[in-house]
Amino acid sequence: MTIERRQFMAASVIAALGLRGSAAGAQTPPPVSSGGLPPGLPQPVETIDLWPGGAPAALARPLVETVNERSTDSLVSDRAVYGITRPRMAVFRPDRPNGAAVLLTPGGGYRWVVVDKEGYEMGRWLAARGFTAFVLFYRLPGEGWSSGPDTPLADAQRAMRLIRHRARDFALEPERVAAMGFSAGGHLCADLAARFAATVYEPVDDADRHSAKPFCAAPVYPVVSMDPAVAHAGSRQLLLGPSPSRERERAHSPDRNVPAGAPPHFLLHAEDDDVVPVENAMRLRAALKARDIPVETHLFASGGHGFGLRKAIGKPVEVWPELWRAWARGVGFG
Repeated sequence: MTIERRQFMAASVIAALGLRGSAAGAQTPPPVSSGGLPPGLPQPVETIDLWPGGAPAALARPLVETVNERSTDSLVSDRAVYGITRPRMAVFRPDRPNGAAVLLTPGGGYRWVVVDKEGYEMGRWLAARGFTAFVLFYRLPGEGWSSGPDTPLADAQRAMRLIRHRARDFALEPERVAAMGFSAGGHLCADLAARFAATVYEPVDDADRHSAKPFCAAPVYPVVSMDPAVAHAGSRQLLLGPSPSRERERAHSPDRNVPAGAPPHFLLHAEDDDVVPVENAMRLRAALKARDIPVETHLFASGGHGFGLRKAIGKPVEVWPELWRAWARGVGFG
């Protein structure tokens, strides 16, 4: 069922959710479909808009933010959001912050952002272990933004800088901000880790004085290469258009742009992934190794694509979050 709204929650609903403080209440709220929310699952009640004066770049046509609830189970949400014009972060605060934060970039093939399966579920898992999690609602590059394929990266860079700028509000150590992304969101994660210093928007305030470089990066079953031989065709077309040049493909393939100062990486992929070929992760691994960037790689024989947390249950791949956590400790993050 698809629900189109210019605002997903009225002020009375925001108040009912108990947003923390007037600053949080002034932000764009998380999306809610007409079917309501599953009982018992903590929902984010705090959001941070990325751009105080509105998102940079111009739109070719007006957009209406839309929520597509794909789940038929009343106990589980699977919302896909598109038409995002107010990019923002939904925040999951732990009861006892450990001083570290993770910026989560859900996937969706650059067609939409799957906020539950690869965002909120991981946000809850992280918050339960002391991490402050920020789920990014990023703008989609195929929806007519004048910034084109750099549109999601601009949002990801700004998100990293805002988290650091507001570190004190969340009891964070500013340098300890990691990135984790899934599928097309894995491409955005890897792109951020490769092009954190690229100028893709003009600074708007003091937050932009901070670095956008993640402390460490975890692209999970990521789209990486724009080489048509291994690329996820849908993500490639929405990011680059139908007939991109070789130069354009290269510019937006993170494996072709790894800098000497890239952060440590954790890579995860299933070899039976029939949506995004495992070669994507392997190309990124090879590029990181060539630059002597620390990288840990986990390949599972089975798991398919888009397993996140919920679809990994009962399979060998379900151990992956603890593998990430152990690796994060090893690089000084967890």
